[in-house]
Amino acid sequence: MNTIRVLLADDQGLVRAGFATILSIEEDIEVVGQVTNGQEAVDFAAANDVDIILMDVQMPVLDGIRATEQITAAGRGKVIILTTFERDDYLFDAIRAGASGFLLKNADPDDLVAAVQAVAGGYALLAPEVTLRVIERFAHHLESEAPAPVAKQPSAGQLRQQSLLALLTQREKEVLECMAAGLSNAELARKLFLAEATVKSHVSSLLAKIQVRDRVQAVVFAYESGLIRPGD
Repeated sequence: MNTIRVLLADDQGLVRAGFATILSIEEDIEVVGQVTNGQEAVDFAAANDVDIILMDVQMPVLDGIRATEQITAAGRGKVIILTTFERDDYLFDAIRAGASGFLLKNADPDDLVAAVQAVAGGYALLAPEVTLRVIERFAHHLESEAPAPVAKQPSAGQLRQQSLLALLTQREKEVLECMAAGLSNAELARKLFLAEATVKSHVSSLLAKIQVRDRVQAVVFAYESGLIRPGD
């Protein structure tokens, strides 16, 4: 059994202690470090073997979003952003920075453990409450950026996204639509009457075709490519 090596990055000692206690109970998880700001997280990840970084957003010296950007760009671990409803305006930037998951700080202990295990296993994860808010924010962003109703040629980026979207089979498009709605693989399997192994195969295939690294980026692609439109 491979041990998942976790770094805790949060400027609140009680939060770090609580997460460390929850995670240390698990046989397959080891908390290898605790840091108090984003720069310390970047430095620790660069010097140590870390699989998952649980990253707070608001921290001194270097915030969690900039730290996430540096860590993921260097390939030094996968980041799960810890957030609260009051500060979820950071989430869109965190997606762009390469975060693989979002978890509310008041999540149940079992959800924290499941999130670490899921992301370590190659999945992306959004807390259900966060999924809706990220999608709503992204939809609002698209609406605010909508061009005036005049004839306009699509940009090179839009043409590329449309060409990638055209590579998907109808079933893969259905799977992507369900992913954008926040459904897990198990929920997808029930909705589409497929085996969960088949769903996993479809997810892997469509991620490769649209050239994104995880489910979070796939949701962004679904909106930017026009497969999902605000209000759908």
